Amino acid sequence: MSDRTSTDILIIGGGHNGLVCAAYLAAAGLSVTVLERRGILGGAAVTEEFVPGFRNSTASYTVSLLNPQVIADLNLVRHGLRVVERPYSNFLPLPDGSFFRLGGEGGAADLAKLSSRDAERLPQYYAMLDRVVKVLRVLMISTPPNVSDRFVLADWLNSLHVARQLKHLDMRGRRDLLDLFAKSAGELLDAWFESEPLKAALGWDSVVGNFASPYTPGSAYVLLHHVFGEVNGKQGVWGHAIGGMGAITQAIAAECAARGVTTVTDAAVERVLVRDGRAVGVALADGREFHARAVVSNVNPKLLYTRLIARNDLDDDTAERMSRYRNGSGTFRMNVALSELPDFTAAPGTALQPHHRSGILVGHSLDYFERAYFDAKSKEHNPGWARKPIVELVISSTLDDTLAPPGQHVASLFCQHVHPDVDGGWDAHRDTVARLMIDTVNTVAPNFAASVLGYKALSPLDLEREYGLVGGDIFHGSLGPDQLFSARPLLGQGNYRGALKNLYLCGSGTHPGGGVTGLPGRNAAREILRDAKARRV
Repeated sequence: MSDRTSTDILIIGGGHNGLVCAAYLAAAGLSVTVLERRGILGGAAVTEEFVPGFRNSTASYTVSLLNPQVIADLNLVRHGLRVVERPYSNFLPLPDGSFFRLGGEGGAADLAKLSSRDAERLPQYYAMLDRVVKVLRVLMISTPPNVSDRFVLADWLNSLHVARQLKHLDMRGRRDLLDLFAKSAGELLDAWFESEPLKAALGWDSVVGNFASPYTPGSAYVLLHHVFGEVNGKQGVWGHAIGGMGAITQAIAAECAARGVTTVTDAAVERVLVRDGRAVGVALADGREFHARAVVSNVNPKLLYTRLIARNDLDDDTAERMSRYRNGSGTFRMNVALSELPDFTAAPGTALQPHHRSGILVGHSLDYFERAYFDAKSKEHNPGWARKPIVELVISSTLDDTLAPPGQHVASLFCQHVHPDVDGGWDAHRDTVARLMIDTVNTVAPNFAASVLGYKALSPLDLEREYGLVGGDIFHGSLGPDQLFSARPLLGQGNYRGALKNLYLCGSGTHPGGGVTGLPGRNAAREILRDAKARRV
């Protein structure tokens, strides 16, 4: 390859949204090149060997939010994608030695034992969410109205489109929508239910990747964000991609190849090239340059605007506000190789049982979640992590025997809460916290620590170093009201058009936000093609 290459569209970052965007653009006849810093495509949705003989989804680890239209448009099933469902949404070992299951066979009976009132109200709660989600699903695949200094017909029409969708909600539905955007998950769930295990199972979604208490205003939206998905046509269900999350991005990459997309790995972008206020290409760390008619960023917006674009190429307001763009998810991610399955005190046995194939949650109440957050945030008793953390354990190999040697297993541990910036730095504390997470699971499954054959731990710093997740933020920016919809990542850039001419944004830092959905990539491609037809690109 020469030191200088030209293409129609240049995409920074080969994560799933970048690949989705590339596939749609290539299908329209544009020449597209995707540059990926790592040696493997997929961003945070990859399957990698982390201990010899053991593979796992090393960052993102479970499937639900991947949009069905993206799956269909990009022929992902034809390229080998297969997703299997969990038998339960969650299995919670409880402090008294019992357990609670949410969803699946037996879940309703478990809830009725705890609270007949909650068992009656849970279907009503799901119906409320379904009414709101039905409307919001339409908005998720739409371009938000952009707030700009000039009249643009497309923005006015987008505003009208939003208003028309909200008309589908009656007044009660609109009040529910406001609650879900403005209130805390804890306040919402306390108003609905009395059973602490039920509220914990539902409220877990409000703190996943969110460095906050379940009683932080706005956390109800993070809960809502996680219920948009479906698996195999079943709404609200979570599952596992056979072969791990890398099976998703490899299937997208295969469709990209079929459509003529050029992908370049080990291609670390050092800066965006700007000429006369226009993005014209990028320079790599190894000295190569790529030039294009348009540059599309699939990286965290803060990383883009504070590290890849020179300060003097940005207006003062964008530069200042992006320096304050909020990241940080409080997440500590582990991949663990196991000699045997966990033997839970609440459900004994190392032989495979349905609960082993579910999301296993160590954390039995919203109060437990809140104390974990404030313990990590205050740094009063340690450099910056909860002494009693929340851990979701997903044993991927119970659903997928391609990941571990026969008779052995791999587990994903998604842990909250840790401070994104700990005293002394994460390199000094990584293994201490990893042992804490293992010991936390061991309190409910006493054979767990002894069964660990090896692990790979990813602190917030590691998530940033390896996957470009600034502050360890799995969403490419907090999902607060000031960083959603038309304001994601900033007012004036909510329509996937960046701060420079011919610069576009297609990552999770744009609407509709984080998770492996493919929608930011799909939506951005639509806007890029609209500009191409209007000869603005």
